[in-house]
Amino acid sequence: MREFSEYPTTRHVKHPISLQNTQNTKHMKKHIIALLCSLAITITGFAHSGVEKGPNGGRLLEFSKDETLHGEVTVKDGKFVIELLDKSHKAVALGEQTLTASGGPSGKAAKLAVEKKDGKFVIPVVKEGEWLIVQFKADSKAKSITARLQYDTGACDGCKKPEWLCECPPAKDAKK
Repeated sequence: MREFSEYPTTRHVKHPISLQNTQNTKHMKKHIIALLCSLAITITGFAHSGVEKGPNGGRLLEFSKDETLHGEVTVKDGKFVIELLDKSHKAVALGEQTLTASGGPSGKAAKLAVEKKDGKFVIPVVKEGEWLIVQFKADSKAKSITARLQYDTGACDGCKKPEWLCECPPAKDAKK
């Protein structure tokens, strides 16, 4: 009869399956890290570029489905001023058009007072980083068009303007 010490033990035997799983895990981690880095670079590249600007240097919001009517958003005396512009960026007189607005942190927006003054819509400015959401109607029977902008006043690294008014070209144009 064999003594206990003569039986082979499995404690010291390297299992090829375990070694292979360790190598696969390391390989998979490298791929995941590379993918996350690529996504982060892509997201930051498209974060603010390509903002369309109006003739007064404000940000344009689309108020039609066929790009025939815009709203140029500027800030004056602590208020958003929205001027209506046609497709040639010429001022459009206010008539029956209506605008409702809300603003605040994402998911907690509150209704904002909108007034017509000097042929433009005037709305209180939201806090830095909060969203301005406007609903425009060409007349009382028209379907409303919703437009949003995040009021990010932080300086852009490229053009040094506030992010919400960034003048940097879109990332795809910068590569050409």
